[in-house]
Amino acid sequence: MDLKDKRVLVVGLGKSGVASALFLKAHGARVTVSDSKTQAQLQGEIPALLDRGISVETGRHGERTFRDQDLIVVSPGIPADQPQLQQARLRGIPVIGEVELAFRFLKGRVVAITGSNGKTTTTTLTGEIFAKSGRKTLVGGNIGTPVISLAGQSSPDGLVVLEISSFQLETVEQFRPWVAAILNITPDHLDRHRTFQVYVDAKARVFENQQAGDFALLNADDPNCVGLKPRLKAAAYWFSRKQAVENGAFVKNGEIVFRAARRSSSEPPK
Repeated sequence: MDLKDKRVLVVGLGKSGVASALFLKAHGARVTVSDSKTQAQLQGEIPALLDRGISVETGRHGERTFRDQDLIVVSPGIPADQPQLQQARLRGIPVIGEVELAFRFLKGRVVAITGSNGKTTTTTLTGEIFAKSGRKTLVGGNIGTPVISLAGQSSPDGLVVLEISSFQLETVEQFRPWVAAILNITPDHLDRHRTFQVYVDAKARVFENQQAGDFALLNADDPNCVGLKPRLKAAAYWFSRKQAVENGAFVKNGEIVFRAARRSSSEPPK
């Protein structure tokens, strides 16, 4: 992804927005940031941006600001259907999120974990397991460290373990995790997604670009996860606390059992 001399707008000055702006500037882009918060509310973030020669717009999202760009990078807190973003898309301006931007520069394999509950704990545990096994492992995403901050640290032989939210998945395009897991799906963030089905669809995008050589992990005890079976392209593994599964992990007599009968199977338990 060539950023040199490209006009790039970063929308939203949260942690990932600031990290994206600094990354883009370091890679030669002409960067503007825009946030509806006032200058006083953003006084902690603005100085570092101005020191790097980044233009800052506060208190509004100017129509011309969105129009005169080659690329727009949206922070997770900004709704993907915001009117200014919709108008930008109609003009043919690419609109992506921070996770998508980072993915274009990440090296190594990505493990993406999402779900309504438990994803922070699972992401942390997964990162620790990989690190203890001797693998070069980075951990970030919705867990606190912006994904874009990991791009420069990543290596071809390493792993990047990410907690990914539905907000972040709304704006992916090429994002393709080697391993993608959905822990569970229960009603959440309906003020943003409006309907439960839209929320489910956002979560399911973690599998969207996977291929046969990748892996999908799903909760066999969650009917909303089981319902995603037709969307899977990767080898599917299921986990359950209540029943034996043909491909995956389950609890039997107080012990965790792992069984891999058909590596390419996407079939949930009967």
